Amino acid sequence: MLFSQMEKQPLPTDESVAGAVESEPSVYAGEERRQGSSEPPARAGWNSKIEYFLAQVGFSVGLGNVWRFPYLCHQNGGGAFLLLYVLLMLIVGIPLFFLELAAGQAIRQGSIGVWKYISPRLEGIGYSSCVVCFFVALYYNVILAWSLFYLGNSFQHPLPWEQCPVQGNITVKECEKSSPTSYFWFRKALDITDSIDEVGSFNPYIVCCLLAAWTIVCLGMFKGIKSSVKVMYFSSVFPYVVLICFLIRGLLLDGALEGIAYMFYPKLEIWANVQVWRQAATQVFFALGLGFGSIIAYSSYNPRNNNCHRDAFTVSLINFLTSVLATLVVFAVLGFRAKNKVVSCIVSNLQVLSEQHLSSRVEGGLMPAFNISDPTSVAAEDYSAWFKLHGRHLNLTDCNLEKEMQTGVEGTGLAFIAFTEAMSLLPGSPFWSALFFLMLLNLGLSTMFGTMEGILAPLSDRFKTLARNKTKLTIFSCIVGFLIGLLFTQRCGNYFVTMFDDYSATLPLIIVVVFETFSVSWLYGADRFLDDIEVMLGWRPSVIYKYLWKYVCLLAMLGLLGATTIRMLIERPTYTAWNHETGSDEHLQYPGWALAVLASLIIFAMLPVPVGLIRSLLLDRSKPASRDGEIGQYSIVNTDETPMTDMSEQEHRNGFTAP
Repeated sequence: MLFSQMEKQPLPTDESVAGAVESEPSVYAGEERRQGSSEPPARAGWNSKIEYFLAQVGFSVGLGNVWRFPYLCHQNGGGAFLLLYVLLMLIVGIPLFFLELAAGQAIRQGSIGVWKYISPRLEGIGYSSCVVCFFVALYYNVILAWSLFYLGNSFQHPLPWEQCPVQGNITVKECEKSSPTSYFWFRKALDITDSIDEVGSFNPYIVCCLLAAWTIVCLGMFKGIKSSVKVMYFSSVFPYVVLICFLIRGLLLDGALEGIAYMFYPKLEIWANVQVWRQAATQVFFALGLGFGSIIAYSSYNPRNNNCHRDAFTVSLINFLTSVLATLVVFAVLGFRAKNKVVSCIVSNLQVLSEQHLSSRVEGGLMPAFNISDPTSVAAEDYSAWFKLHGRHLNLTDCNLEKEMQTGVEGTGLAFIAFTEAMSLLPGSPFWSALFFLMLLNLGLSTMFGTMEGILAPLSDRFKTLARNKTKLTIFSCIVGFLIGLLFTQRCGNYFVTMFDDYSATLPLIIVVVFETFSVSWLYGADRFLDDIEVMLGWRPSVIYKYLWKYVCLLAMLGLLGATTIRMLIERPTYTAWNHETGSDEHLQYPGWALAVLASLIIFAMLPVPVGLIRSLLLDRSKPASRDGEIGQYSIVNTDETPMTDMSEQEHRNGFTAP
C-alpha cells in the first residue's frame, strides 16, 4: 500500500521526545556538533493567551466579514442563510479548525513540518499552503493599498467623491451617467480600462500606496510574532470600536431599520438550492482561514497543554458574531442610502405626474390617493402599491427599496462605491470616511500578518538557513510581493485582483483541506489523533470528532470541490468590467489567455503535492533501509526569533518536560 509505512509514530509527546533523546544520544549529539553555535535560539511563544487570541481572531476576521458575508446573507435568504451558515460551521468549520489547531500545537511546526511529520510523502501539502498564501498576499495587499488611497482622500471637505467633476461648465458625462462614487472609484482611483485585454499604464498613486502597504507589513513582521503581535493589539481591536460606532450612528439614520429588516427577512425556500449550500460552505471555509497554514503556524507557538478545543469554539464564535455585527452595520447604512435614493426617486416621479396632471394628460382615476403636493411625505410602500396599478401606463419608474439595497453590495463595490456614497450623506462625512477606511486597513493588516506567517513559519521551520535569517527572509518576501504586486497597479489591475480572488485560492485551498482531513482521519488514524490530543490536553475530546473528520467533513469538502469544479467547467468564467461610455458595469468572459493563466495558477498551487509524493517514493527506492527509520521521526527545527516566552520554561512551569 502506498502509505503503508507511514503509521509508525504517534504525534510527539514530551515524554516520547525525551525518551528518544535518551535512547539515541549519538544521533542528537552529532546534530548538536554539526549545528554548533549557529543553531537558532529556542522557538518563540506567546507572552499571554490574549496575544494568541488577537492573532487568531485578527487572521480569521478580515475584509470578507465586512463585504462578502452581508452580501451572501442578503442574496441567499437572510435569516435562513444565517441558520444554514451556523449549521455548516458546527459540523464542518469548527471540527476542521480544531484539527489544524491541534496538529500545530502538538507538532510545534508550520504547515510543512506538520504534514511531513505525519508522513514525508505528505510534505507537499504544506508547500501548497505556502504557495496559496503567497497568491493571496499578492492581491490582498493591493486592497490595503486602495484603502490607503481612500484614507488619504478622506481628509477633505467636501469629499472628492461627493460630486461629479465639471470640465468647463459641463459635468463629465461618464460621471453623469453613473454616480460620483462610481466615477471616483473607476476613473480616479483605478483609472480602469474597459477590459482585461487592455493593459494600460501603471497607476502612480496606487503604486505608492502599494509600496506603503508592503512597508507596513514588513515592519510589522520584522521580528516575527514578537513585533506583529504589538501591532495586533491595535489592528485587531480597533475594527470592533469602529463597527460599534457605526452601528450606533447607523441605527439613528432614517431607513436603517428597513435595511436591517430586508437583511434578516427569512426565505426558507433557499435551502432547496444547491448553489446556496455551496456559497455557505465556501464562506465558512474562508471565514475561518482553513488550509492557509496560518492557523497551524500560530498554534505552534502555544504551550502543549493549551486548551485548543475551547479555542476552536471561541474563535469561531467571535468570527461569526463579527460577521453579524458587520452585517447589521452594513445594512443599517445601506438602508439609509437606499431610503434617500427612494425618496429622491419618488419626488422626481411625482413632479412629473403633477406636471402631467396640470396639463390634463392624466385621467383623474389614475391619480394616487396620497398627497402629491408633498412628495417627501409619501411612504415608499404607498407609492409602490400605486405604481403597480397605474404607474407603468404613465411612463414613470418604480422606486423600490429592496432593489436599491441590492445595488453595489458585493465585494469592492460595497466598500468603495455603496458605502462611500452612504457616508457622503452623513453630517461630518470626512470623519466617518476616514474612520471606515482606517478600519478596513486594520482588518486587512491583521489578516496579512497571519497570511505572511503562513509562509514564513513553515519555511523557517523546514530550512535551518532560513530560520537563522528570518529577518532577511521577511524583507525579501515583502520586496518580491511588492514587485509582483505591480501587476495589480496597472489600469487593468482590478480585473487581475478579481481573477486571483475568485480562482487562485478557491480550488487549491479546498484540495489542501481535503488532503489534510484525509491524512489525519484515514492515513494517520482519527483514533490515534484523538489519543495524541488526550495525552496533550489531559482529557479526550468527544468521539463525534472521529466521525465528523472521517465522513462528514471529508464528504462535505469533496462535495464543495466537485460543485466548484463543475460550475467552472459548465459556466465559462466571467468578470465584471467597467464601460466608460455607458458609465455602467458589464459582465465579460475571460479571454483564452486569461483562462490559461487561471489554469496555471491552480496547477502551480497544487503541484507541490504530487511532486512531494514522487520525491518521497524515489527516496524510498534509493534508501529503503534507512527510510523506514526516518518515517514519523521528523526532526524539529527551531526559529531564529528571540523568544517572547521560552517554551521550555513555560512548559516546565506547567509540569511538562519540553522537547
